[in-house]
Amino acid sequence: MDRRVGERIRAFREKQNLSLTDLSERTGLDEAFLTAVESEDRYPSLGPLLKIARALGLRLGTFLDDQVSRDPLIVRLAERDQELAMHPGASAPASHTYHSLGRGKTDRHMEPFFIEINPEPEADKTLSSHEGEEFIVVIEGQLQLVYGRETTVLGPGDSTYFNSVVPHNVSAAGDQSASIYAVLYFPE
Repeated sequence: MDRRVGERIRAFREKQNLSLTDLSERTGLDEAFLTAVESEDRYPSLGPLLKIARALGLRLGTFLDDQVSRDPLIVRLAERDQELAMHPGASAPASHTYHSLGRGKTDRHMEPFFIEINPEPEADKTLSSHEGEEFIVVIEGQLQLVYGRETTVLGPGDSTYFNSVVPHNVSAAGDQSASIYAVLYFPE
């Protein structure tokens, strides 16, 4: 990717003549957090990125796109690049590493990802919610899904489809990493 996601967010914010204070007011996110997003590419989850996209009048995928849309979009395994890394804390290693499978299709309505999930302490597993739906298929390892008050563990080949407005968390179950394919839909 030519430019980091944080740099793209800053560019879209500045293009709209918005200060960090303006963006903070629109999103409800702290200015210090927004500064870290723009300068350090730090994200605890997709929820804040979705809030930023909405506040800027953009779709989440706009932060990932760097080429013109084409059909059909083919993403070869060897071409799959890391797009985002979710960090639960400022110095913590990435808990989720996202590889966009839709980058390059600028008119998309879904966000497909291959996601590598590393184990993290239970205290770092916070629930998030946002508009839309998620579909997940586990490829390797064990996945823990906390959905509302229910906790479920899924294994390779298992899948889940849920409404993301319900508070949820997707994490590696136990002390082993997990890999998943996920398709997220965010209504416009």
